[in-house]
Formats: sequence, C-alpha cells, structure tokens
Amino acid sequence: MKPEIVITARGHAGTLATLQADFTAHLLYEAADRDAFLRERAPRVRAVAAFGPTPVDGKLMDALPKLEIISNFGVGVDSIDLAAAKQRGILVTNTPEVLDECVADTAIALVLNTLKKLPQSEAHLRSGYWATRGPYPLTATLGGKTMGILGLGRIGEAIAKRALACGMRIRYHNRNRKSSPFPYDPDPVTLAKNSDVLMVVTPGGAETNRLVGAKVLDALGPEGYLVNIARGSVVDEPVLLRYLQEKRIAGAGLDVFADEPNVPAEFFALDNAVLFPHVGSATVETRKAMGDLQIENLRRHFAGQPVLTRVV
Repeated sequence: MKPEIVITARGHAGTLATLQADFTAHLLYEAADRDAFLRERAPRVRAVAAFGPTPVDGKLMDALPKLEIISNFGVGVDSIDLAAAKQRGILVTNTPEVLDECVADTAIALVLNTLKKLPQSEAHLRSGYWATRGPYPLTATLGGKTMGILGLGRIGEAIAKRALACGMRIRYHNRNRKSSPFPYDPDPVTLAKNSDVLMVVTPGGAETNRLVGAKVLDALGPEGYLVNIARGSVVDEPVLLRYLQEKRIAGAGLDVFADEPNVPAEFFALDNAVLFPHVGSATVETRKAMGDLQIENLRRHFAGQPVLTRVV
C-alpha cells in the first residue's frame, strides 16, 4: 500500500506527477467541501505536501490525526505553523540550498534592472522614442555603491558574492550577528541609512511582518533603492507605493508582493519600479531540484530514514 498524502495546492507539474505516482495523493485544492474532504481521508493520511502560501495551520493538522510529516516545496515555511507542528510531534521539511544560486541570480538581475532601468530603456526603444526623442536618460551604476543585505543567510551570501563582482560594497543586519567579513549594523534602520541599495532577504512570518516601513525607507532616502526577493509581507506595501510615487526613495525592484498574484495597479504606472512576478527560483532546473528534495524527504521518512532538510 502506498502511503497516503494530501497535496495542499497546485504546484510544479513534474513534482505533482511524481507525488501522485509514488503516493496515494489527495488533492485538497480540488475539494469542493474542504472539511468533508479531510474527514473522509483523515484516518489514512500520514503526510502533507505543501505548496505556495496555502496555510498549513493547527486546524489542518488536527483534521489529520495520523499526520507525521509536512514536506514543503520551497525554503520559506511562513505558511506553516511551526509551533503547532512541534507541539504535535509533526516533522516539517523544506528545500534549502538547491535554490540559493538561482534566487541570487534573480536578485542581482533586479538590482541591475532597477538601477540601470533596463526594462524602461527597452520600452523607450520599442516605442520608437530613440529615433524621435533621442537617447534614454542616464541611469545609475552599481560599482562603488553599498548594498545592505537584510538577512545574510545562504541566499544573502550568494547575493553578496555577485554584488562584490559588480564592484559593490556589502554590509548586513541579522537578528544575530554572525561570523562574516562584512560590516554589521545593529538594526534595519541603521543598515538602510548606511546603504545605497537595501536588499531584503529575510524570512516571512509574524516576526518580519512590515519590517521595512516608513522609518527604514526614510533612512534609505531619496537616492536609495529597495530590492525585495524575500516575502511581500516584509515590506509595508502601501507605504512603499507612496514613497515611490513621491520620489522619497530612488526606486524599487520587487519580485514579491503582499497579496500575490494581486499587485496594486498603481505600481504599473511607476517609472521608478521594476516588477517581477515572483520568479526568484523559477527555472526548469531549480524547480525540479526543489521538487526532488521535497519528494526525497517524504520517501526517506516513509522508509524509516532521517529526512534531509528538517526544519522542526
């Protein structure tokens, strides 16, 4: 008998296909009556394969009393109630490391596009303005500027490596200072004050909700840039929108938003913002690697072996 699992949301197609081949998979996202769906399967379900922002909270865990493991597709686990899982003795795994380099590529691409306004200059060309209005206005260079990294974990360090190659200087802030060659700032406001580009790489969740608000943006100032590849919840989005509209910061590069995929239309009118549709890890190779790790954690658990990437 194949172990029975619940899949919370539609995710990477190849991963979903393998999950459904290897396990008896129940698709929660297709259920017309979620409560009835869970009651019917509760005595048999031993695992949850979690995708995206769909919450995996204590209520869901209690609806599945045989639940042993929650295997998450992605490194961020802010949609999972870790305290509730720990209290109930449920393992939680994620997919770190396999996406670090890919997300760092996206982050540095956002920096380049935001400071050099590459999408806007391409639009200038495509609109015929190069011939009729002349060259696109001068933009900003990366070399010599300071990137402040808010959250110097594995992804943050991969971003720092790329920024150094572009001639940038690095400083950082974490909740806890770490052994690092880069200067440390004691709080996000100080980091922003000392930075030309503030790179947000923190986890999501209650502890970082709207961490980057008016005080941080004021410290960043009218010549500073914000880049967010973490979670939309980390930035106070209405405040950021107002600061961009009023030119109180120089620009922003955003791969994440507070209510994805619903992005406030006011962002689309801004010429000082570059917007990506949450594509930080969105390559064929990286998404396959993430799915492989999610599945391997489940396989190892059901085989009685230690999982590879345990969170709690």
